[in-house]
Amino acid sequence: MTTKKLLIFSLLVLSFNLYFTQKIEIKNDKVLLDEKPILKAEKINMNQYSFYNLKNDDEILLYKGFDNETPQYINDDYYVLNFLTEKIKIESNDFSQIASFMNSKKSMEKLIKWLLKEKVLTLEGELNPDRVAIFKEKYDQNITERTIR
Repeated sequence: MTTKKLLIFSLLVLSFNLYFTQKIEIKNDKVLLDEKPILKAEKINMNQYSFYNLKNDDEILLYKGFDNETPQYINDDYYVLNFLTEKIKIESNDFSQIASFMNSKKSMEKLIKWLLKEKVLTLEGELNPDRVAIFKEKYDQNITERTIR
């Protein structure tokens, strides 16, 4: 009897998770949340994206990937999230939240989904300054300060 209740509970939790999952898509230089535009996206190159506020076209986020001048050695790669309007920069080598095997568009979609989940971005595409600061505390690895050149 308990196994049956556990199975029902698990299916219920899974169905709620699937129901509340938000669809993020970058299409025609727009970030769409459940098919509603929330940001403008600009792919500068394979390792750099800019995201803009739709209301006033301010650049709010710049993503840059770095190979640390060793293209064949990926263990020292890192990325920078520069929240421009908040003047906060985050450096990390943990690609687990955004990795999407050589597909920069899918990686950026995962990045936006992560920022929404962490409440750094609102559902309207605005930055939440308090959550940006918390995000920095949680994920910033301060790589350039630790790197000897």
